[in-house]
Amino acid sequence: MSWQAIDWYDTPRYYDLIFDADTGVEADFLEAAAERYGKRGRRRVLEPACGSGRHVVELARRGWSVTGYDLSQPMLDYARERLDAAGLDARLALGALESYAPPGRYELAHCLVSTFKYVMDEAGARAHLEHVARALVPGGVYLLGFHLSDYDRAKRARERWTAREGRTEVVCNIQSWPPERGTRRERVRSRLAVREGRRELRSETEWWFRTYDARQARRLFASVPALELVAVHDFTYDLDYVRELDDTQEDCMFVLRKR
Repeated sequence: MSWQAIDWYDTPRYYDLIFDADTGVEADFLEAAAERYGKRGRRRVLEPACGSGRHVVELARRGWSVTGYDLSQPMLDYARERLDAAGLDARLALGALESYAPPGRYELAHCLVSTFKYVMDEAGARAHLEHVARALVPGGVYLLGFHLSDYDRAKRARERWTAREGRTEVVCNIQSWPPERGTRRERVRSRLAVREGRRELRSETEWWFRTYDARQARRLFASVPALELVAVHDFTYDLDYVRELDDTQEDCMFVLRKR
């Protein structure tokens, strides 16, 4: 079977199977980071690019009042189905990172695993941070996770995940090309191979990410005075491991606090 050009965001169940294994650990980290760096008060959380709703459901289950938005209607529909199945509720909306102004006020916001890099220009990235800053209460925190780019990398990078649920197996291969310093773009391709009994699906999605090194990330954050960078962690989600913002490690979890 050949690869089909199907956007993996249009197949939320398969997407969810790949990433759902980390949901509990990530939710633990979000709660602990909000406690350490944020302002105590009501438990209201905003998730830009909430996708299939795995964090929406998990945090709602933990007693948070959750608002999420995403650019993919199939993902939002799947998130609503998950909420209904769990007997939970959250506010969900259709919106883009760079243009959606979230209603309400929040003690915590989060956007993980490089989704932020879909915003392809500096003005859009800054607009998104400003929208989130306006939605946070003073002292509220935004946990923003994305990979920094190594502009000296000359070879393609590859990652592979496998997940199973019942008779369904999903294998995900993600390949990224060397980042382009001049254009600040990085080409990425995802391939999903799905087996459900005798049924087989092979889908392929390509996109571009905006690139950041440590200096570019620091400059972006400094351009939004309402937010201050108070800590940097990584994707091990260890709150006791605090790192410097430099180019020695690519995966970064930025803690931005509303002034």
